[in-house]
Amino acid sequence: MTTARSALRADAARNRAALLKAARLALEAEGSLPPLAALARRAGVGVGTAYRHFQTVEAVLAALGEEGLRTLIATVRSAAALPDPAQGLAAAVDSVVRGALDDPGIATILEGDEGGPSPLTAELSDIVDNLLVRARAAGAVRSELGTEDIRRLVTGVIHALRNTREESTVAIYVRVLVDGIRDSSR
Repeated sequence: MTTARSALRADAARNRAALLKAARLALEAEGSLPPLAALARRAGVGVGTAYRHFQTVEAVLAALGEEGLRTLIATVRSAAALPDPAQGLAAAVDSVVRGALDDPGIATILEGDEGGPSPLTAELSDIVDNLLVRARAAGAVRSELGTEDIRRLVTGVIHALRNTREESTVAIYVRVLVDGIRDSSR
């Protein structure tokens, strides 16, 4: 038997899905998201409904990025498992930069930690932290850099590259970042 409460939850889930679908379509067509009121119209839901699910456009982007972040975490986990921690860190940085450039939702999640990290960003941080421990032990990374430093450096590069998809430019920025975090004293 369906109760009014479960029907409301199903309706809310449909509304959220409609908002996310409209957001994906807007990103694909326009490269950015419209204000929440316009997004609500495109999704066929009320403005209040949009704001109940997402307080900001950034929150919509973050919701869109969750699936991509899960995939990215698996990729970074594989990079971290490489026998050479320097190679693993370079592959992880490259994967995160490219993943965030391909999915603006991932960039939004990585840039914002208001209210503390989400379970997904905490999982990614744990993987990177363990990789940094290995890289430090191998003398492959500057000892003064921590996981939060790496996150800030990576998000800075992502921000700098937002308006370009030129492969050579992306490759140069990633290489400069990776070279900069290496321990050059050894």
